[in-house]
Amino acid sequence: MQPTTIAIDFDGTIVENAYPAIGMPLLFAFDTLKKLQEQGYILILWTYRSGKKLEEAVAYCKSNGIEFYAVNKSYPEEVMDDKISRKIHADLFIDDRNIGGMMGWGEIYQQLIGTAVVPPQKKKKKAGITKQKIKKGFLAKFDEFFNEEDE
Repeated sequence: MQPTTIAIDFDGTIVENAYPAIGMPLLFAFDTLKKLQEQGYILILWTYRSGKKLEEAVAYCKSNGIEFYAVNKSYPEEVMDDKISRKIHADLFIDDRNIGGMMGWGEIYQQLIGTAVVPPQKKKKKAGITKQKIKKGFLAKFDEFFNEEDE
């Protein structure tokens, strides 16, 4: 079976749209892309950028652990001319311009890889030791969860 090829936009998809600058990475974008590559997916960067701005985007992705199979073409050796369609040959396209907008990278991960990320189980409290329950906000609970492992 042939591996699945995914064409992925850059601005607004991998990073926040700040074109011509490079925006901050979207939550879980690089983690998901790395996992897709580990699973055998072929990734193509498919973006409006060209020239120096394209080189900057490719270098930014590389510095975040992602090297694409091809950039703005269907395969690395492809030479663009007027006889070749600019449309990328891919099985799937991930783009912030999708109908309905860009879904989150966590949802993309779930749809393509299909495995839920299961958080580690909390340690059981020792019998006889109780703590007064205090309402805490999300960040306090998040901090407590990750600091529990250090105990």
